[in-house]
Amino acid sequence: MPDQPLVLATRNKGKLKEFQELFADFPIALKSLADFEEIPEVREDGRTFAENAAKKARFTARILGVPALADDSGLVVDALAGDPGVHSARYAGGQATDAANIQKLLQVMETVSIRKAAFECVLTVAEPGGTVLYYTGRCEGEITYRPMGRNGFGYDPVFYCAPFKKTFAQLSAGEKNQISHRAKALQALRAEFGQVLAWLEKHKENR
Repeated sequence: MPDQPLVLATRNKGKLKEFQELFADFPIALKSLADFEEIPEVREDGRTFAENAAKKARFTARILGVPALADDSGLVVDALAGDPGVHSARYAGGQATDAANIQKLLQVMETVSIRKAAFECVLTVAEPGGTVLYYTGRCEGEITYRPMGRNGFGYDPVFYCAPFKKTFAQLSAGEKNQISHRAKALQALRAEFGQVLAWLEKHKENR
């Protein structure tokens, strides 16, 4: 039986690389939006990670006619009442770079001494008819006072992970995939993946 096609609803190369590594053992043919002609951008205007992830997966599955995988994830900082949260990718503005977002975060937290934070992820799988499955993951940490490390992307250089005594950007891909919020959400999906494949096949037959 051929691998199940699944489209990751992103053009983010860093995120795609992480998912390719995490999906290495799955019987799926993983593609990203970069493998298709331009489709309209989904406006991520949800109030929660779950709302945004579901919106992206549903839209992608409907437009392309194949099951889609989407995640919405971000950094939540206790001292900032959960910010940057769903605005993590555009914390410093609509076209902000990772470096600009980090700079703003460190400036906002310059006088903050209790720096507890967490990365949160909601992973969704949608079939073209619009039904969605949800999986979640969370990783606790602290915000450093300066960036450290060259790996990863996003806020990884300022997210300190106590079990490894390193920032996410100082971890190898293998280390990060043991503990990351995205890895934990995927582990929850992995535990049910046989049922998910059967679910996708059932919906394909019913279309």
